Amino acid sequence: MSSAGIAASAGPLFAAAPFAVAMGLLGILLSPLAELLIARTLPRLGGLPGARTRITTAALTGLLCAALALRFGTEWSLPAFLLLAALGVQLGRVDLAHHLLPNPLVLTLLVAGLALLVLGSSAAAEWAELLRAAAGAAILFVVFLILALISPNGIGMGDVKLAAPVGLYLGYLGWSQLFYGGALGFVLGGILSAVLIRLKRANLSSEIAFGPSMLAAALGTALLAS
Repeated sequence: MSSAGIAASAGPLFAAAPFAVAMGLLGILLSPLAELLIARTLPRLGGLPGARTRITTAALTGLLCAALALRFGTEWSLPAFLLLAALGVQLGRVDLAHHLLPNPLVLTLLVAGLALLVLGSSAAAEWAELLRAAAGAAILFVVFLILALISPNGIGMGDVKLAAPVGLYLGYLGWSQLFYGGALGFVLGGILSAVLIRLKRANLSSEIAFGPSMLAAALGTALLAS
């Protein structure tokens, strides 16, 4: 490719960079705010996490928000996916630390995410994605519920409830994203289990948090799937 062609292709990326940086900074600010709200509303979790954890979650949230800004640009759906990044990181943190997916956080992700997608669909006059998102939430919830009934030691009810907002976002992206994103969660969960067993931090009978794998699959699908 000629230097002129490279410059032309790089132009949109450079133009989007300031917006992505702004959204990354927003994510960094949202992370401690979310942790403070969680500590106040869910005191049974033991208050604020340690400084190292807070720095890590803020950095991860900021990185995800910046990447999502590059992926979606100024599309009306971006706020909903920024919410997924901010709350998803917090849900993953809580699940890793406590093997718990608190109902208020999961419900907030579902209801607020749906509300933001409704607003985005209204502004863009695109209703097919919203209907597919609602169907995706129902489908993934039912699939996880069936799996939990078949293998209660493998899938917890917290994971079943989390499947609804995860399916909402994946369904909004598309049917193939719903399928591959849902499957990717199991792949990542298997990899995480194998790594923990390899590091002797878990054994075959240990309870391993599955929520982070589901959320990572949803965010990864949102970033990488076209």
